[in-house]
Amino acid sequence: MSAFVDSAQLHAKAGDGGAGCVSFRREAHVAKGGPDGGDGGRGGDVWLVADPNQASLLGFRDHPFRRGSDGAHGTSKRQHGARGQDLDVAVPVGTVVHDRDGTVLVDLAGPGDRWRAAEGGLGGAGNARFLSNRRRAPAFAEQGERGQECWLNLELKLRADVALIGFPNVGKSTLIARVSAARPKIADYPFTTLVPNLGVVRVGRRTSRPEDATEFVMADIPGLIEGAAHGRGLGHDFLRHVEYATVLCVLLDRSPNASIPPNEQLEVLLGELGEYRADLLGRPRVVVGSKSDVALGEFNVPDALPISAVTGDGVSALVERLAELVSLSRLDAAREATHEVVVHAPVADDVRVVSDGPHAWEVLGRTATRAVRFQDLTDDEALAEIVKRLRAIGVDRLLARAGVLDGDVVRVGPLTFEWWRDAVGAGLDRGDHHRATRRERLARHGRLDDDDDS
Repeated sequence: MSAFVDSAQLHAKAGDGGAGCVSFRREAHVAKGGPDGGDGGRGGDVWLVADPNQASLLGFRDHPFRRGSDGAHGTSKRQHGARGQDLDVAVPVGTVVHDRDGTVLVDLAGPGDRWRAAEGGLGGAGNARFLSNRRRAPAFAEQGERGQECWLNLELKLRADVALIGFPNVGKSTLIARVSAARPKIADYPFTTLVPNLGVVRVGRRTSRPEDATEFVMADIPGLIEGAAHGRGLGHDFLRHVEYATVLCVLLDRSPNASIPPNEQLEVLLGELGEYRADLLGRPRVVVGSKSDVALGEFNVPDALPISAVTGDGVSALVERLAELVSLSRLDAAREATHEVVVHAPVADDVRVVSDGPHAWEVLGRTATRAVRFQDLTDDEALAEIVKRLRAIGVDRLLARAGVLDGDVVRVGPLTFEWWRDAVGAGLDRGDHHRATRRERLARHGRLDDDDDS
């Protein structure tokens, strides 16, 4: 029997973009045919899709890696590379995605909700893209962008109609085994249940009208203890499964072995629910006195239903009451239903400048990295294109505001250059190693300037 897994990690790696092609038209009787290199294909994205047919995160426990396919490289004759295929990763409805710092990124709360976990890299532009009146024979092309890669934490909140809540060893597993086909582990000691169990309960099977039957999902939530709302024991791991339940069934232990009286059990349990999420106390609930077959003394909890999951006494009345509350909750939800399939995409990274040590700086952000993804960073024409792109996204202003000084080293992706503001030394590098022409200076007077003819 497969284990239930409600938390797992996912490593999403989108496909890399294909490289652009450097090619020139070569045909008989066609002199100087010009550039004809095609573009590379875009890499495939990795999407998480909420699938109602998935009930657990078991598939990620031993195999957390998911990969999008790479884009194909461009070729001659302006032939573009094929786009990489997107990868749809099915997760259960109710999956919450966190980054490694614990920040919630998305809640896939409804069937069909989609979220792009990793975006495929852009394909590189071939040299035919850089043809202009001033640049008749571009001998450079873009490198394909690497696809996004990240580790994510997945957490599943069960979509049960009824949540069974109670102290350890109160009889929840016995009850769910009695009313459904679920077969949880049952033993006479606390914390037998370490993971939630789900059971499907059907009421009205023998009626002459099948449409009168009510079917609902019951969740056996592992036993709560005092302090669970503050994380004591596995409190948070257990309590999160109660969030989506529409009806709460609170079981109170009436046996002589109960640690505290039933009325005090109820007080503690409701207190823990209220501290975890106050709105849980406003949901429909049924209070049940469990183990009535071995109970001693009076049961003085108002409106509580005494049952024995072992003998079956009172179980039918309980199930009918739960089915009634579930039906009413579903009618209310149907009246207020406004959920539509939502497609979530990551927010684009902002370009920013950070210190990378003494007199060293780094420009971060996917837009800046994309601006310098050329195959040959020593090509003067490629450097001129880089200058134009960085100036267009405002990198010159960001460097000036960050306090970059003359001679400081600035890194943008694979490109490293020295920053100079004086008119004589402005450029990518003061030496002859990576010097651009004077029209292609990276910085002058605190800004990128490729229009200076002085």
